[in-house]
Amino acid sequence: MVEIRKAKIRDVKKIHSLLLPFASEGRLLPRSLSELYTRMRDFFVADDGGAIVGCAALKIIWDDLSEIASLAVRIEYQRQGIGRKLVEACLDEASSLGLPKTFVLTYETAFFERLGFRIVDKSIFPQKIWVDCLKCPKFPDCDEVAMVKNIS
Repeated sequence: MVEIRKAKIRDVKKIHSLLLPFASEGRLLPRSLSELYTRMRDFFVADDGGAIVGCAALKIIWDDLSEIASLAVRIEYQRQGIGRKLVEACLDEASSLGLPKTFVLTYETAFFERLGFRIVDKSIFPQKIWVDCLKCPKFPDCDEVAMVKNIS
């Protein structure tokens, strides 16, 4: 049984290993171990008996906005509802923190539409959001789709 829980220090190297193949395919931004240790408290993990099979991070952007980032589920665990549960955990935390909107930059628009996100123009977000984008090899020609969900 896969458990969704907040990440712990012991999970960071496993999260890093999980994200590497997705980053090498250009589906996610690469994350260094240093960055993951610094942002570890942002992460939820899907834990299958000690094996980290999925993860997602909730990043607080501003007083009214958060971002779901680094959503990844091992291929053999996909299509089992784990990604949905990770996103829901992020949305629940955003709601409990009083954040009314959450956005995502994604290639998986159908997945996020099923979860109530809608496509928006990237230009509606403040420049502060693009800090990660400056590190992306696709910058400034980003082909990801911006999507947002009102959660309060």
